Amino acid sequence: MSRGERFEGKVGFVTAGATGIGFACARAIVESGGRVMIGARREDVLKESAAKLGARAAWIACDVTDEKSVVAAVAATVERLGPLTLAVNSAATATAGPLLETTSEEFQRVIEANLTGAFRCVREEARAMREAGGGSIVNISSIAGALTHPWMSAYCVSKAGLDMLTKCAADELGSYGIRVNSILPGVVRTPMASVLTDNEISRDEYLSLMPISRVGEPEDVSACASFLLSDEAGWVTGQLIGVDGGHTLRKGPDLVPLFKGFASGA
Repeated sequence: MSRGERFEGKVGFVTAGATGIGFACARAIVESGGRVMIGARREDVLKESAAKLGARAAWIACDVTDEKSVVAAVAATVERLGPLTLAVNSAATATAGPLLETTSEEFQRVIEANLTGAFRCVREEARAMREAGGGSIVNISSIAGALTHPWMSAYCVSKAGLDMLTKCAADELGSYGIRVNSILPGVVRTPMASVLTDNEISRDEYLSLMPISRVGEPEDVSACASFLLSDEAGWVTGQLIGVDGGHTLRKGPDLVPLFKGFASGA
């Protein structure tokens, strides 16, 4: 089977699927013959993105911090498109600030979206895939799950937790024919990361730490996700794969000068 047909007859669900990496992953599924449900919080953006993806795409409002919302979104995917066998969990949020000044509420906000939210999605997707006879889940993590980032403790911890969730889920779900893997992108040109890619201070810091010294594109990540979702990766599970220009060979970025500039209004 050609890559253009690798998802023929298959159904996927993608969180944060209206923009950035999530949208690129949804497009990869559609372009390879599959159908996809994209979920996110903003209905206006979802409608526009689903229209760009074409007739094999649908959309549903989904907030990963809301248990009922996640359950309903996965159920709607199965009801409207068919048995679920592909999933990409891309929804995330971020924060920045010194550890000593980070409130418990802010720390928990990031954990709730990036880790607990992903847990809800993996659980519901896996339940649907068990009924379908198997499937593949890809979690979009970050190099921040493997490398420290000063002033980004909440984000780093959330992504490290996500990577362990990936391993635990892969271990438990393999007997159902369900594979679970994480992708750890470096800095990628997305709306969420524009504060990093569009700023000379942070962009130069990232580029100095990458053997392949360029900002990543969403398609760099979706190409890896497409492989992991496909039957070609049928013996790959529980893996944490960096798509980062080699950044994780070195060290995490020091973005404190950028964050201090924001704090001072510079």
